[in-house]
Amino acid sequence: MITHLQDTTTLHNGVKMPWLGLGVFQVEEGPELVNAVKSAIAHGYRSIDTAAIYGNETGVGQGIREGLQQTGIPREALFVTSKVWNADLGYEETLAAYETSLRKLGLDYLDLYLIHWPVAGKYKEAWRALETLYQAGKVKAIGVSNFQVHHLKDLMADAETIPMINQVEYHPRLTQQEVQAICREHGIQMEAWSPLMQGQLLDHPLLVELARHYGISVAQIILRWDLQNGVVTIPKSTKPHRIAENASVFDFELTAEDMARISALNQNLRIGPDPDHFDF
Repeated sequence: MITHLQDTTTLHNGVKMPWLGLGVFQVEEGPELVNAVKSAIAHGYRSIDTAAIYGNETGVGQGIREGLQQTGIPREALFVTSKVWNADLGYEETLAAYETSLRKLGLDYLDLYLIHWPVAGKYKEAWRALETLYQAGKVKAIGVSNFQVHHLKDLMADAETIPMINQVEYHPRLTQQEVQAICREHGIQMEAWSPLMQGQLLDHPLLVELARHYGISVAQIILRWDLQNGVVTIPKSTKPHRIAENASVFDFELTAEDMARISALNQNLRIGPDPDHFDF
């Protein structure tokens, strides 16, 4: 059982990754972003997830620097993720995009670098670049995001290194069972983006009922469901009290029956783009 905010899962290359981290999707550059990252680090978060397309790597980097200074912990204690955007998929382009992200973040290395979307005809060359970065020791782990079963099979057919992570939209309305099965088969750690379905599940009657029963919030019920399903999760928040609340999911356990009731909410319903039909 995962019992602490700094508990980790071990990726297939031996690197340890925290089970819960802070996401910063749609958080603009500025004091709110810097303070959110600082607040998360101060509260004990050790994983921060951003992406080139979010346009906020500079602020995330500032928040990391100030958070490390405030807490006195070393850079090595953090697990920082970014992602290469679709326009930069390609061998040389991806190598350059990585350096740009590092420069904006003000870091010497990333812990995890992901291909953000499976753009047909481009992700294999990008993966080759990620393998180069990994083999050179410039990144601790590499992975993908939004890859479906057929994308993973296609990538692994030619890859030297199997992805360590597949970060996908995952919540009780979209349980991605087939994706999780192939990830388990190949030792790929699944990670959830938008675990709270951008707030759309917070008034669901079953989840409200369970929250009352356990004496916690609906968000905490969902995040605990993620963790007990073996899925790393990165809820987004900029409010210190929400950042703290989201991390308070380690002192209780959902029963097998309640886990099954939550999983039964699945409707294969996405709030983000379909990885097989996107045009950006």
